[in-house]
Amino acid sequence: MKKIGIVGAGAIGSFFAKCVSKEFKSLAKVVAVCDTNTESAKKLSKSLPSKPQVLSLDKLIIKSDLVIEAATSLVSAKVCKAVLAKSKDILIMSIGGLLTSYKTLFELAKKKKATIILPSGAICGLDGIKAASIGKIQRVSLTTRKPPKGLKGAPFIIKNRIDLDSVDKEQVIFKGTAFDAVKAFPKNINVSALLSIAALGPKKTKVKIITSPEYMVNSHEIEVEGDFGRLVTKTENVPSPENPKTSFLAPLSAVAALREFLEPSRKIGT
Repeated sequence: MKKIGIVGAGAIGSFFAKCVSKEFKSLAKVVAVCDTNTESAKKLSKSLPSKPQVLSLDKLIIKSDLVIEAATSLVSAKVCKAVLAKSKDILIMSIGGLLTSYKTLFELAKKKKATIILPSGAICGLDGIKAASIGKIQRVSLTTRKPPKGLKGAPFIIKNRIDLDSVDKEQVIFKGTAFDAVKAFPKNINVSALLSIAALGPKKTKVKIITSPEYMVNSHEIEVEGDFGRLVTKTENVPSPENPKTSFLAPLSAVAALREFLEPSRKIGT
């Protein structure tokens, strides 16, 4: 029975906690939750059959076998480092926060004999990309299409005073690297961070973000070229009911990754 601690008691953290309690009750138990908003953490704790303790990050890490980070990209790297330092395993949702330190964190995980789990999120095709990266990859690009409401509040939108309510046709909002995309849209484009880590790195992965009032779903189109040939994938995602800035496939993907961690006897795909 794995003891799980959840950092972040918002929509994603709550989704995880309820999935563990329902889908994995014979394999794992939520023993602790942590959030800067103590009331949110207490509310989540009361809603779970295991009635996990509301603890500080340090105490949560000590009590847990696996920590699930479901907070924000502002703290994900710090949380990851703290968990690995205690030789504990961690599943990261806010992958964008790792872009400046993921290589160091991977080395720390290796040194501490711990595991960092980075779910596929809202994109498909990472199995092929991981295989292709064994050879040489020349080019990686991501084109993301989202409804205007899914981009509201992003730093890039605010800084450039873009009125998303006035967008009346398809419009390219952003073009740049994954490194810049994550800074510009920290809650919207985690997929670019994961893609860049899996392939050419954040400064060589090209990202384009397009919006239109006609878009009803979030879509991510990936193109990869390398020694293996050419790979193209397109994923059309329904927005998460709890948060339109993310796709519903993202938390589902994380639950699937958690299942593989809890049931290591089976592994499907690369």
